[in-house]
Amino acid sequence: MPGWPAPIPADSLKPAPLAGGLRRSSCRRPGPCGVRPRARPPPAHTLGPEPMGGGGPGASRGSPDDEPLCPRDTAEERSSSSPAREARRSAGAPAPSHQQQQQQQRRRRPPRTMIASHLLAYLFTELRHDQVQRIDKYLYHMRLSDETLQEVSQRFRKEMEKGLGADTNPTAAVKMLPTFVRSTPDGTEEGDFLALDLGGTNFRVLRVKVADNGSKKVEMENQIYAIPEELMRGSGMQLFDHIAECLASFMEQLQIKDKKLPLGFTFSFPCYQNKLDESILVTWTKGFKCSSVEGKDVVSMLRRAIKKRGDFDIDIVAVVNDTVGTMMTCGYDDHNCEVGLIVGTGSNACYMEEMRHIDLVEGDEGRMCINMEWGAFGDDGVLSDVRTEYDRDIDMGSLNPGKQLFEKMISGMYMGELVRLILVKMAKEGLLFQGKLTPALRTTGHFETRFVSAIEKEKDGLQKAHEILVHLGLEPSQDDCVATQRVCEIVSTRSANLCGAALAAVCRRIKENKGVDRLRSTVGVDGSVYKKHPHFARRLHKTVRRLLSDCDIRFVRSEDGSGKGAAMVTAVAYRLADQHKARQKILDPLRLSHEQLLEVKQRMREEMERGLGRETHDEATVKMLPTYVCSTPDGTEKGDFLALDLGGTNFRVLLVRVRNTTKRGVEMHHKIYAIPQDIMQGTGEELFDHIVHCISDFLDYMGMKGVSLPLGFTFSFPCQQNNLDEAILLKWTKGFSAEGCEGEDVVGMLKDAIQRRGEFDLDVVAVVNDTVGTMMTCGYEDPLCEVGLIVGTGSNACYMEEMKNVELVEGDEGRMCVNMEWGAFGDSGCLDDFRTEFDDAVDENSLNLGKQRFEKMISGMYLGEIVRNILIDFTKRGLLFRGRISERLKTRGIFETKFLSHIERDSLALLQVRSILQHLGLESTCDDSIIVKEVCTVVARRAAQLCGAGMAAVVDKIRENRGLDFLKVTVGVDGTLYKLHPHFSTVMHQTVKELSPNCEVRFLQSEDGSGKGAALITAVACRIREAGQH
Repeated sequence: MPGWPAPIPADSLKPAPLAGGLRRSSCRRPGPCGVRPRARPPPAHTLGPEPMGGGGPGASRGSPDDEPLCPRDTAEERSSSSPAREARRSAGAPAPSHQQQQQQQRRRRPPRTMIASHLLAYLFTELRHDQVQRIDKYLYHMRLSDETLQEVSQRFRKEMEKGLGADTNPTAAVKMLPTFVRSTPDGTEEGDFLALDLGGTNFRVLRVKVADNGSKKVEMENQIYAIPEELMRGSGMQLFDHIAECLASFMEQLQIKDKKLPLGFTFSFPCYQNKLDESILVTWTKGFKCSSVEGKDVVSMLRRAIKKRGDFDIDIVAVVNDTVGTMMTCGYDDHNCEVGLIVGTGSNACYMEEMRHIDLVEGDEGRMCINMEWGAFGDDGVLSDVRTEYDRDIDMGSLNPGKQLFEKMISGMYMGELVRLILVKMAKEGLLFQGKLTPALRTTGHFETRFVSAIEKEKDGLQKAHEILVHLGLEPSQDDCVATQRVCEIVSTRSANLCGAALAAVCRRIKENKGVDRLRSTVGVDGSVYKKHPHFARRLHKTVRRLLSDCDIRFVRSEDGSGKGAAMVTAVAYRLADQHKARQKILDPLRLSHEQLLEVKQRMREEMERGLGRETHDEATVKMLPTYVCSTPDGTEKGDFLALDLGGTNFRVLLVRVRNTTKRGVEMHHKIYAIPQDIMQGTGEELFDHIVHCISDFLDYMGMKGVSLPLGFTFSFPCQQNNLDEAILLKWTKGFSAEGCEGEDVVGMLKDAIQRRGEFDLDVVAVVNDTVGTMMTCGYEDPLCEVGLIVGTGSNACYMEEMKNVELVEGDEGRMCVNMEWGAFGDSGCLDDFRTEFDDAVDENSLNLGKQRFEKMISGMYLGEIVRNILIDFTKRGLLFRGRISERLKTRGIFETKFLSHIERDSLALLQVRSILQHLGLESTCDDSIIVKEVCTVVARRAAQLCGAGMAAVVDKIRENRGLDFLKVTVGVDGTLYKLHPHFSTVMHQTVKELSPNCEVRFLQSEDGSGKGAALITAVACRIREAGQH
């Protein structure tokens, strides 16, 4: 045809399979004339971006293996001396006569009509191929390579990040609006809901019944109501009065006016939200011009209209747009659905984003659905090099030039118009319709997008093209119909590809947010283009698969996202509210008020008095044991001291050098020694001989064998002290069972072993526990330190008490450190009204039922177990993990207290919380992770508050002992829970401050209270002894 550009080589074109082609045959012989036909056109899969719809007469979808239909005889059968014929003869079959052979050959020869039809089909395919190549070259810039699509995807990803940032959002084209929808359906939603769907000249009222009876059944009833034009342009009050009247009519019709049902409101106009049930109208569109609505909350206006009527009441729970509704509708059936997509008259998408990335909303935990408003992608010019002259013409002729540029490239409102503009330009250049144009083809909007879908149909696409072109007043040739079909294909393929590129950016972000190697996710889709165009959906899916090779993305069609979706958002909100209420009811007993903490403080004080009293000591649970440590360091201590630290299967020997300098320097050397099991369970002599052997080795190691040093002994087993250097072992624990030790003075046994060895002499000055050691270690750094606290695997406290109050020891002068053994607080039942069913469960499954009850509420050994019991209870009630308990969660001790510390770290993303739960065999959602974190927070906070209440009782007693209005005191602290948990120390400090306002309490972390502390106690004792000698 004159004016056409010269054909371009096939290998320079992008892949574009043709729909035409010849029928497949297994024949591989030359054609009927004995001559192989000339080379066929290049295989269908090498010609363009997508298969063409339709096909001419006799054409069908081809493949590289297509051949003309030929007889199915073989060379073997044609040869008179073939093995096959020889086989028949040898089998006794008579040879066919000459006449029979001629008849067989005629039967094998194809009829001439068949040959002619195939030649015509072949000729048409050749002509069609040439036409397609010409269109492909003409619209080359609309046929996007995968490299270009990847670039578009990357640009879109950057625009998403701009929209999410607080500083960059005002200038971002893709606005990334928070919807305050924080969860997708989990399938347990149930109830009776109403929905309003307002987005045009009609609106719908729906009743949606959701049943969780195993079948996840959803029933819907709806009624459509018109909005008269005078209401669309009247006042806002009139509009919402009309909506309320229609809602009342619907409820009257269904006889549900007496019920207060929850309602979801789909309001499809530009809005911004500050919460789920608030939506501020930015501007009216779609012909609405109601006064006094823009800038107002439409939910409040609807509530006022309903209240004014007074004949019914509803609970407006959520206002959403149709994209979010689409995601939620699909999410009810597929729990992996976390993206919503609409490609219809317009286009938009939404997805579940991590809260920590949404700068526009307070809070970092969980996820929230983001309404992307992606139609505006490119409004800032980032798509200028991808847009064509036709896109620019579309934009200039639109009602909103320069706006929604991405939507104008992909949505149904503009697809038909793009095709029309291309056809007009080609006709003007004499390339179509013999250069003729008609008024219909010149008129904007006359080539509808539904025409594009019809023309691209597989079977009768070309016939539809002919009918549509004739309807537009044209007299199209067969070439014109083929060309029009190809133009439609290129325009709709570009739309699918661009949509896929943006969607790939969304899925890539979700994958990175989750930190998974391979993403498995579902996209809920709605819209007339996606649903009605014969190839759009398949092309979109293929583009996403090509651009995201490391993701498995499933697409699910939505059913009534704007109606059912609004109800589903409401159902999810109700489920979350009900479940939250049920969880809070269970957790509330663990949340202690200020008054309750004051009561705990008072009861601790009463138990302390009982423990100090001679007559009440035996019945007291807080034993208040004298330690015979009568002074804290004053900084003048100096010398070399040995320390022993025995409390498990290993023990340490330490050399501690205390230097009397302005910096109060302490230098330490130590070695760790193992205690073999046969010695742990042998005799007392064997055990202490082994300890002395290790001391001898250490002195050799340090080159101090001939030096007699004072020694402090940290002996962390239950003892009764009668003096600083005397401790009667009450009972072995921790796997020890050496005979002849219980009821004996361990210091005396150590001295006997030293004497038996006879190599060196040591002065055993003090035997202490680790709590006192902690106080003394910190007391060396801070002279105001008079309290020791340990909150680790176990918990205990000590403090300097006035001697006149320590009735178990003779004398009234001075002070003595009292080892409180406060872990037993509550063993008398005085804490029963603060204990919960979860504390009871932990106690019942412990090795010491009814003992150390306070310790079981606050220490690291038990907090994880309390959390585990709560999680099991939640799961049994269907409030967590979708009601499914893993076998590992049933295992006692499996939820370690260190998990609480990990989970509560502010910097720890919920993704890492989920990995901890997966380690426990728990398949958790983002919502599950938030709930587990809340449980950990509540349990740890209670522990810190109880610990603070106990400490407040201690410091207030010290203040009152001294008759002070205000006390400044330091608490030396040690223990893994205090040191490693991210919030424990802060909560405890705050509690002490609130409960003891007349005390200024400083907390100082101890270093090696069990080793260094024992040496410092020895140093203090030596200082006092030397002072007494002078």
